[in-house]
Amino acid sequence: MRYRKFGNTDLLVSEVGFGAWAIGGDAMVGNTPIGWGPADDESSKKAIHQALDQGINFFDTADFYGLGHSETLLGNTIGSNPEILIATKVGHRDVNDTIVLDYSKNYILQAVEQSLKRLKRDRIDYYQLHSARLKHFETEACIEAMEELKQSGKIRYWGLSLNSFEPAPEADFLLQHQKGSGFQLVFNLINQIALPVMEKSAAAGYGIIARMPLQFGLLTGKFKRNQQFGKNDHRSFRLNESVLDASLSILEEKIWPLCEKYKTTKTGLAMSFILSYPQVSTVIPGIRTKEQAIENSSGIVQLEDSDRLLLQNLFSTDWLPLVDQMKALG
Repeated sequence: MRYRKFGNTDLLVSEVGFGAWAIGGDAMVGNTPIGWGPADDESSKKAIHQALDQGINFFDTADFYGLGHSETLLGNTIGSNPEILIATKVGHRDVNDTIVLDYSKNYILQAVEQSLKRLKRDRIDYYQLHSARLKHFETEACIEAMEELKQSGKIRYWGLSLNSFEPAPEADFLLQHQKGSGFQLVFNLINQIALPVMEKSAAAGYGIIARMPLQFGLLTGKFKRNQQFGKNDHRSFRLNESVLDASLSILEEKIWPLCEKYKTTKTGLAMSFILSYPQVSTVIPGIRTKEQAIENSSGIVQLEDSDRLLLQNLFSTDWLPLVDQMKALG
């Protein structure tokens, strides 16, 4: 495992991290699935231990994943090990079976205490506003809350987890005011909307977490055109038959042939593309089994510049219409 500096902080993070959304289980808010279907806690614990054996030292979760269960599982498995870096998020709530976004100062100061308790930690290495928007910066004291938590030692650093599909005025706001230390954003072979933000932010000394590296599993090569997802899996409304069919056609014709050239897996190729950008501090594939911990942290290869440019250009020529379709699905 290789390690990269997280922006201008003193955090040294494994270039492959552990995305802990899926281990939260099949939580629901009312009739809305907020997870990836059922997860077995014993399998999740084995996945965490295998990730540690692979050299992964960066775990990303949120208080909303499994409505606290993901944090609890990490706390019970890793505990207060100071060599392991934990990032979590705040801002999403379940209020009377409705998803509510709350970035008020009072809520953040309360929520961090609950996260610390579940994680069994005295402080959080990296605390993130969970998809906060520009209006929240302008009307709520969330930045003040994060700075206060840093000063008190409850957190080491803080940043923002950005929206999946849109340009990021929120990043521009924090950059302009020199607040926070990093951004989490969607960046993968399919969705490269965030590339300009990533380059600008990294140049300003911000750490970059690349999430959704496998685009809900599409880039593992394991899906079929008639793939079905359970009603308690958020992909049931995000990956419909049209999206699957069009995506797999592009992958099979233009991308998977590179796997043979580089003697790597489809997952390895997808991860290698992201890590070919030095601006990226760490990539956080979702991991919930021991096998995924191995697969998602193996097969990283050095891409030739011509192939990276080819894969980058496919975004505007082939993938952008599909990304727009995915955005419309929610």
